[in-house]
Amino acid sequence: MIPAAADHPFRTRPHRTLLGLALPVLVSLIAEPLTGLVDTAFVSRLGTEPLAALGVGTVLLSSLFWVFNFLGIGTQSSVAKALGAGRAAEARSVAATSIVTALVLGVVVAGLAFPFLDRLVGFMGATSEMHEGALVYLRIRLLGAPAILLILASFGALRGRQNMRTPLYIAVGLNVLNVALDGLLIFGWGPVPAFGLAGAASASVFSQWAGALVAVAAATSGLGGRGRVELRALRELFIVGRDLVVRTGSLLLFLLLATREATLLGNDAAAAHQAVRQVWMFGAFLLDAWAASAQSLVGFFLGAGQRDVARRVAGVATGWALLSGVALAAAMFAGEGAIVWLVVPLEAEEAFAAIWWISAIAQPLNALSFVTDGIHWGTGDYRYLRNVMLLATVFGATALLTLPPGWTGVLPLIWWITMAWIGVRAAFGLLRIWPGIGAAPLVVGTGK
Repeated sequence: MIPAAADHPFRTRPHRTLLGLALPVLVSLIAEPLTGLVDTAFVSRLGTEPLAALGVGTVLLSSLFWVFNFLGIGTQSSVAKALGAGRAAEARSVAATSIVTALVLGVVVAGLAFPFLDRLVGFMGATSEMHEGALVYLRIRLLGAPAILLILASFGALRGRQNMRTPLYIAVGLNVLNVALDGLLIFGWGPVPAFGLAGAASASVFSQWAGALVAVAAATSGLGGRGRVELRALRELFIVGRDLVVRTGSLLLFLLLATREATLLGNDAAAAHQAVRQVWMFGAFLLDAWAASAQSLVGFFLGAGQRDVARRVAGVATGWALLSGVALAAAMFAGEGAIVWLVVPLEAEEAFAAIWWISAIAQPLNALSFVTDGIHWGTGDYRYLRNVMLLATVFGATALLTLPPGWTGVLPLIWWITMAWIGVRAAFGLLRIWPGIGAAPLVVGTGK
């Protein structure tokens, strides 16, 4: 059980408490992109075309499912605030409503997306061979759509009550299963034939459903009773979703356009972009541990009416995130050779080298952007985050769409634009807290 706000360990041991929450989140968050790296490493052995097809497939899947990240973000903040205010029944209702909504949305999304997969892959500029591989991958992965959303909602409920270890165990377990199935289904063994890219997709679907069943059981049994699905909780979830869907849609539009521009440069550039993007996503999930931990603590203390402690959470979390971003940048510079060996086909090495260092120096900005996102999620400042993302994406997308076609320097420019896009988000995220522009929730006297 979470201690009362007045007795919460953060008040006397802020750094230790934040680290205790963040470390399990870090491992659970990086489990998914680490598996993506393993998928990339396996598929890269099949050649540049399957690897480029995997890149197209994964970015389209992100576009479909990240739009629904409000199921995790909104649930986590609402559960944290309810528990901070001592309203356990409300927390149970929020969790139950979110899980049922996730199941319904997962089935609907899979059914609606399936007929449009061919057009979506075509929009990404894939060649004929790349196109077919991406279609095969996506058709199988859609079978896991409800499982993905169920995991999002369940993890949100668990983290909202500051239970970071259960999502860790589930994430590690399902991804270990995925890696084991990858080797078997991609390359075959004994009586099991080699399925190639279809094998990678099948491994993901099976492991995601296994993880979803365990996550739902843990989320529904850990709040002291069975929650009821309530219209009020559903309405509040979709109010949160309204702003977060627009924000996430803007984010994904930028990432889609960046991948599309790289894909149009050919297989080698697309494969290099996929390799760097996969490592970048790995780093993003690692840094997001500070965001998830800050979100739960900020929401909890605001729910308890202790704005000064919530503001202290913001300062401690931002300091740790920036330090982590600098460390990650140094690690990326030092580990370039290992990444090339692991995930980069020989034909794509030159293109990879031209963009790798840009991605590395962007990591401190990534850290500031992600941790301030988490702080503002905890306060419920979703509209502000939406507007900042729209602003950044308008400028970023305009820059991407005006790139000179065919020029050899286009791929590095894509990553410079990505770095600027992140910088806009980081700057406005910080200004909302220090000094507190607009109706900043963490500034005394805002009334929020």
